[in-house]
Amino acid sequence: MSRQLFYFSVLSFTLSACSNVDSKRAQGDFDYAKKKESKELIIPQNLDKPAKRNDFLITNKINHQGSIGEKMDIRAPSLVLPIAASSRVVANTHNAIIWFDKVLEDKDLLVFIQNGLVSQLMSDDVSYDVVESSTKDEPGSKKQSETEIYESDWYHNEVETGWLFTDIESSTSLRFRYEFFLKPHGRSVSLKVSLIDYMKTDSDGGSKTIDPIDKQRAEMLMLNEVIAQIDYNYRLQQRENRLMRANQQLVAIGENKEAEPAYIVEMGLDNLWDNMPIFFEQHGFTISDLNETNKIYYVAFSKPETSIWDTIWGDERPVIEVSDAKYQFVLAPVDDKNQQTSVSIYDVDGEPLPLETLEKIFPVMKTGLSFKHFY
Repeated sequence: MSRQLFYFSVLSFTLSACSNVDSKRAQGDFDYAKKKESKELIIPQNLDKPAKRNDFLITNKINHQGSIGEKMDIRAPSLVLPIAASSRVVANTHNAIIWFDKVLEDKDLLVFIQNGLVSQLMSDDVSYDVVESSTKDEPGSKKQSETEIYESDWYHNEVETGWLFTDIESSTSLRFRYEFFLKPHGRSVSLKVSLIDYMKTDSDGGSKTIDPIDKQRAEMLMLNEVIAQIDYNYRLQQRENRLMRANQQLVAIGENKEAEPAYIVEMGLDNLWDNMPIFFEQHGFTISDLNETNKIYYVAFSKPETSIWDTIWGDERPVIEVSDAKYQFVLAPVDDKNQQTSVSIYDVDGEPLPLETLEKIFPVMKTGLSFKHFY
């Protein structure tokens, strides 16, 4: 026998041996499974019993029908992965269930989670049906909880063997149920996944019975696929929100409640008041006094000097073209919703800056009062 043929024979034997290893089952020596439990030590009545400690006592409250020896399933347990925003698992349960809390205030939470499931089913090319939709009155409350149940069509998985000519070695089909439960306040939704139908066909024949551990793993895997899709949808929505804010006109020229020309900023009064010192520092204003009750900043303006190095390194800051003088910045809510704030600028004599001046310096004020370059 040539050396090459010998090596090839050893390699073939090794591969065939590896292919017979079952990664689900324990391997090794199982003599322990055949050992009989020793009888408890009997102490004569006229003798003192030795001290007995229960630190390592194994109780009899165990599953005596469970697998032992080589029949033991040694795979790590499947877990629900709460990777989506504000998702949380249910402690001490073997069910494939997860809770989602509201993140997007402008989105219906139940619809958002259901859309995530539908997106996952569509990507898997699996159809579905809504088999139940009901509401229930909560005791002692006028609110209602909502329950909806979806069921998927069949998921098919086939294992092929062969190289040039392939044969189907085994075929597995699964069907799932998805149960949504919306709490009465509408800010929490649970999703539970259950395997409801199973079929497997291989060389040993067909079966509709699945091992309990395999059933749990299939449910956990299905739920985690849906969670990952919901997480992806959250990221898409966050990206859209960032783009919308980046393109949003946060500052405009309008009028305050006294019909005087002013800047209108898309920001609440308190938030804008807290951020104004940043604006002043970046644009050559010095705060000399303030009236927090009436939301007035008293400032002095001195046109910032720009050096040649600022020009070279691109650190030039936009300059507000107004006279070096003292000014008052008065902030006030535009309406009762407090989502917009007017910024009125008065000179040292208490006269509002004219509309022409506001329009002239608007390009700099628009960027400065939106704080886009600061955060």
